[in-house]
Amino acid sequence: MHPFRKAVEADDHAAIEGMLAEDVVFTSPVAFKPYEGRAITASIIRGVARVFTDFRYVREIAGADGRDHALVFTAKVGDKEINGCDFLHMDGEGKIDDFVVMVRPLSAAVALAEAMGAQFDRIAAEAAEAARAG
Repeated sequence: MHPFRKAVEADDHAAIEGMLAEDVVFTSPVAFKPYEGRAITASIIRGVARVFTDFRYVREIAGADGRDHALVFTAKVGDKEINGCDFLHMDGEGKIDDFVVMVRPLSAAVALAEAMGAQFDRIAAEAAEAARAG
């Protein structure tokens, strides 16, 4: 089992943040522009944890070189069932430097966008606090 999956399933946000490269690029399924940096990425992941219910990984796929991983998941956003995949790329030090999330169906993606949008002020404040402390 991939360490990121273990940390997510344990709701261990300190471990998750520790796995992120300082310059990680996070590509959201519901935002046009990627987010750059550990602080904002960790804050977004915490926000998603508050939005998703019944979250579980159902499959892992690893690239031959061990640096690429796909973690397939299911969850609910409100009453919408969502299927998705976390695509992780590890840098030379074993840190996640590229994190792409894709979700389906469209109705669940819209529900996710609305739920995350409602939290974005909190997410941005958490990221700013982490950056100041960091």
